[in-house]
Amino acid sequence: MKIFNDLCKFILATSSKYNIDESHDVSHSMNVLHFAHNIYEQEVYIDPGLIPHRNIVYYASTLHDMCDKKYMDEKQGLIEIENYLDEKITKEDSDAILSIISTMSYSKVKKDGFPDLGIYQKAYHVVREADLLTAYDFDRCIIYDLKVNKNSFETSFYHAEELFSRRVLQHGEDNLFTTEYAKNVYPLLHSQSIQRINNWRKMLL
Repeated sequence: MKIFNDLCKFILATSSKYNIDESHDVSHSMNVLHFAHNIYEQEVYIDPGLIPHRNIVYYASTLHDMCDKKYMDEKQGLIEIENYLDEKITKEDSDAILSIISTMSYSKVKKDGFPDLGIYQKAYHVVREADLLTAYDFDRCIIYDLKVNKNSFETSFYHAEELFSRRVLQHGEDNLFTTEYAKNVYPLLHSQSIQRINNWRKMLL
């Protein structure tokens, strides 16, 4: 689809501008997009109301970290995303995308619960859960700590291990998944994460 040409250019430019490392840049956006597509493909048969929201899912899943407060002022990031979307899509769809990406983070959901986005609620969960599924990439968590916090590898490993224990490996118990695809896929990703952690721990001995 033509939208991906412009999306990639915008994400690359924004990542360069705000020094967004590879744990949240275009490669992460692509991974979230693929999970979002897979969830959409299954959920659309359950809820045909998703059909007109496909591009909202695609835009939101790729753009969601281009306003991440870890790298920039979130409000400024949202303004830049809104400006990017201007004249590309309708104002209604743009507002839906901004609502999704500004409320989908783990910390906001844990603090405030799920927002009520009306007809866009299913699209919201598709994008949010796609992002949660990518969070099971343990090495990505190490890379973030290495790049942003400038820690040693060993320190970054232990920081990542603590975060996984406290957050990522609790996703299922915290009932953060609502779609059938995510519910079916996350146990395998959970298991792979534990195996990865154990392998790193053996190599660091």
